[in-house]
Amino acid sequence: MRCQDVLQFCQKLVRRRPLKPREGSESLLARCLNTLDLVALGVGNTLGAGVYILAGEVAKDKAGPAIVICFLVAALSSVLSGLCYAEFGARVPCSGSAYLYSYVTVGELCAFITGWNLILSYVIVTASVARAWSSAFDSLTGNHISQGLQGTLSLYMPYFLAKYPDFFALGLVLLMTGVLVLGARESVLVTKVFTGLNLLVLGFIILSGFIKGDLHNWQLTEQDYNLTASGPNGTYSLDHLGSGGFVPFGFDGILRGAATCFYGFIGFDVIATTGEEARNPQRSIPLGILTSLFICFLAYFGVSASLTLMVPYYQIDPESPLPQAFLHVGWAPASYVVAVGTLCALTSSLLGNMFAMSRVTYAMADDGLLFRRLARIHTRTHTPIVATLASGNLAAIMALLFEFSDLVDVMSIGTLFAYSLVVISVLVLRYQPDQHLQTNESTEDKTETPEPEAGPLEPVPDAQNLETLRTLCDPINSTPTLTSGRIVYGCTLLMVLLLTALSLVLAQWPRRVFSGDPVCTTVAVLLLVLSAGVTVTIWRQPQGPTPPPFKVPALPVLPVLSIFVNVHLMMQMTTWTWAQFGIWNAIGFAVYFGYGIRHSLEENTDPQPPASNS
Repeated sequence: MRCQDVLQFCQKLVRRRPLKPREGSESLLARCLNTLDLVALGVGNTLGAGVYILAGEVAKDKAGPAIVICFLVAALSSVLSGLCYAEFGARVPCSGSAYLYSYVTVGELCAFITGWNLILSYVIVTASVARAWSSAFDSLTGNHISQGLQGTLSLYMPYFLAKYPDFFALGLVLLMTGVLVLGARESVLVTKVFTGLNLLVLGFIILSGFIKGDLHNWQLTEQDYNLTASGPNGTYSLDHLGSGGFVPFGFDGILRGAATCFYGFIGFDVIATTGEEARNPQRSIPLGILTSLFICFLAYFGVSASLTLMVPYYQIDPESPLPQAFLHVGWAPASYVVAVGTLCALTSSLLGNMFAMSRVTYAMADDGLLFRRLARIHTRTHTPIVATLASGNLAAIMALLFEFSDLVDVMSIGTLFAYSLVVISVLVLRYQPDQHLQTNESTEDKTETPEPEAGPLEPVPDAQNLETLRTLCDPINSTPTLTSGRIVYGCTLLMVLLLTALSLVLAQWPRRVFSGDPVCTTVAVLLLVLSAGVTVTIWRQPQGPTPPPFKVPALPVLPVLSIFVNVHLMMQMTTWTWAQFGIWNAIGFAVYFGYGIRHSLEENTDPQPPASNS
């Protein structure tokens, strides 16, 4: 009896939500967003202040002018995840993004972990963007706001909090919460305005860079270094400035720069949270994701090219690259244009993150994994008002009291974990039988006449094992079956373990692997060969007969590459970052096992629609 209880408990952890919407659970959210709205939301959320800062940081110490290649590599890596989001967004047009996708394919516990970490990521980003907005505005006023607050309130702040409470950031988050409560269309309209202004400023920066830039800055030699070093404003050492030319830090610098630039493309997943508010999600979500990634790539590419053309890369100021670049070429007033663009970028990014945060919270509450009251929908504005107010107030308090420089890497782990689960979900779901076929097949299995029992000398188990091994590489059916679906599940789990081990080896002992160390190189090659074999096994399985509205090409190769990229980036994080990540998930486990597992709609056979709030 106890074993049966344990089995039932484990089944609850892996129970999956139906792919189609539940009966009698029509969404109360308004379908009012078109493709342009989704593109504006994705671009605004992705092109935050990073476009004004990130290029200078990477070009200065990691890549030099080759930063344009770094952004190209990072964009291609992001497209791998973007394609998977696009396919799932077309398959499952509901709110929830990666949380929902993993719930459909991987199971409830994994889905809760995904949603819980997404909420953490959105809270950290929202609060940190609000503080960055406050800091940028404060710098325009000569830092009078921060000096006044720090002089009067800093003595009363505990050591583990920020130096002073940022009331400006608090008010900004509350203001954006009010905008979101007005309705999806109204909040996206505000996002479109600020995103449009941001793109105009970026266009001005790119055009100015091509006008005032000098192509010689992409062809620097040792003589240029010596002339700069002998100048009155600083000395430079060739040791940490690279070797000159277009790729001063070599191929290794391009890879390190691309890993940093990858985080500049995080944010497009906000489009996947609009599944219940897009007019035509099967078309708008894939088109919106890919278009927004392309626009963001053009912006990053253009800004980084302009910056490195205007200023020699070793003279770039990583703290304020673009204003100093315009000062370098004699266009000092253009720094005010950059300041306006920075504020617009931060505003659109803030709105986008808060939009996604409220929708993921609503989706989890609607499924019963978080407190049910968070799923209330306002009957007039058709917005998840309680989820919006609760998540907005939490982010506002965090913005008031905390600084987030130490938590950015934790946010990155949560986002990369969500990206990886979406890719895994697409890989698994494509090889599963349709739900009606699966039902018919299980019915046939139950009504099938039993085979005669084997005698004691008949090696039937061996024959069954041989048959199973044969179906791994040469399936009998041309359409997915329960057996082929289970094979893909098992192979995907094995693939993730192998790629995690390979990424760990490459992250901990990269020099020993590539220098030919017999042990490390052998382990890496063995893991790579095993991963290739598992990929071939997945490739040989039949795919679903019903084509989705949008398909990820080159399955399973592109998803496997995306998983490897995401896991490899996660392995670059420090032990302390992983410890913080573990603490947050321990809190999540307490919420899930204390509330979610008992109130999940998959636990109840008669789910009720979300309540309305007039």
